[in-house]
Amino acid sequence: MTTLPRPTAELSADEARRIALRAQGFLGAPDRRAGVRGVLRHLGAVQLDTISVLARSHELVPYARLGAVGRRTVEEAYWTDRHAFEYWSHAACVLPIEEWPHFAFRRRAYRSRPQWSHDLPDGAYDAVIEQLRAQGPLTATELGGAKNGGEWWDWSASKVAVERALMYGEVVCTERRGWKRVYDLAERAVPGHLLHDELDDTECLRRLVRLAGQALGVGTRADIADYHRLRGEQFDAVVADSGLVPVRVQGWDKPAWADPRALESEPRGRHRTTLLSPFDSLVWERARTERLFGFTHRLEAYVPKQKRVHGYFAMPLLAGGQLVGRVDPAREGSTLVAKQVSLAGPRAIPAMGQALREAAEWVGCDAVRIERVDRPEFAAALTAAVA
Repeated sequence: MTTLPRPTAELSADEARRIALRAQGFLGAPDRRAGVRGVLRHLGAVQLDTISVLARSHELVPYARLGAVGRRTVEEAYWTDRHAFEYWSHAACVLPIEEWPHFAFRRRAYRSRPQWSHDLPDGAYDAVIEQLRAQGPLTATELGGAKNGGEWWDWSASKVAVERALMYGEVVCTERRGWKRVYDLAERAVPGHLLHDELDDTECLRRLVRLAGQALGVGTRADIADYHRLRGEQFDAVVADSGLVPVRVQGWDKPAWADPRALESEPRGRHRTTLLSPFDSLVWERARTERLFGFTHRLEAYVPKQKRVHGYFAMPLLAGGQLVGRVDPAREGSTLVAKQVSLAGPRAIPAMGQALREAAEWVGCDAVRIERVDRPEFAAALTAAVA
């Protein structure tokens, strides 16, 4: 049985919540000068997803922290000047280019993987590499087509090959174009001083655990490991040398670790009022969200419609440092439609009204319509708040 180190500090649940909010960029003045790129570097990973309701999740993440930054500005911030790349982290994520060396352990694991769900035809891999060398950057369609004509997983030989090359690290996804990955050779897409696999697995893991701890502020073993989808035993092997310090959080039934810099000063400043993507790193781990905020959050997009409780893409409402409601949004022309709204109480009404108006303006809508409120007695006041 592993002996855990003695905690260096004891935090109240409220202190842990505020440390987490500050670490994630929701407490204190936003760093507008650093902009979207600053948000990406600060978080270390911004999850991508195919769902687009108000906007795609990787757009919603900087919006939640910076406010109404232009959507084209977001895309350009991610994908120009070799600033970022897409790879498998918490899921498919946009990652700062400086983190390329840290994922050498994962690239090596893919290269030594004995079995794959798709067969790779002879010659297909080399053909894709040569085509990218001669013509790149290219989408899978431009490489010869992404599918064979069957179901969505019936990939073409070129798609299988380029995705394998992406996992191996010989190819990089350098942007999304019409939601299609754009591939280029790593030797062109990654700056030379970063293009290496020199870090051994232990060092890769140590750095990723440290960065995850910094991005979370404070977290349990599962919280920190899950940030980049590490296994618990990988976390255990490196946490002692990661720079994170063990802490005890009142009300948490598991040991925790914190970024020591997060403990140096009390989290202060203005709280953001905003809607959150369900894939935002503040809330993407369900157990952590319940522990920090007493808020049960579940993405229901993949739940059968008749079994949904809060809606297809319910977005939590953050206000005053708490999660105080959620809304399932849609768009009809220039109207933002709040299909279903849940509120913790009457004090959440002004915050939801503000968040809906700001989100509508950001995506180019000039009106908000409330369709359903879980507590009908709040409907009139919320309708007035978005008028």
